[in-house]
Amino acid sequence: MRRPHPLLLALPLALLLQAASAAPLPAAARAEIEALLARLQASGCEFNRNGSWHAGAEARAHLLKKLDVMAGRGLVASAEQFIERGAASSSMSGQPYRVRCAGQVPVDSAPWLKAELQALRAARAASSPR
Repeated sequence: MRRPHPLLLALPLALLLQAASAAPLPAAARAEIEALLARLQASGCEFNRNGSWHAGAEARAHLLKKLDVMAGRGLVASAEQFIERGAASSSMSGQPYRVRCAGQVPVDSAPWLKAELQALRAARAASSPR
């Protein structure tokens, strides 16, 4: 009787370990990401994706779809991870996403979203009882 190659035996174990490590997105992280995307929508800024400018509502809808896909695959566990892995650039073209607010030059989305995330957290901390 011929024995299977050791790599063939290891593959199911590797897949099982990968599935086990794909933890669901924590509810607090999802709520924070949704609040961040609501800020983007309410900002009045435009969002550039693959060369086209979109209103904040369209940007929010697109990024929520990306979040759902990433969360379903266990690829995101925090707002920072979502910004870096999903909201910084197009997964199709690799082009960076950009944000353009009235009277300002366009900037890459990652630093803009990180700054908004910090402002969101600061506002939350200031309003929480001590």
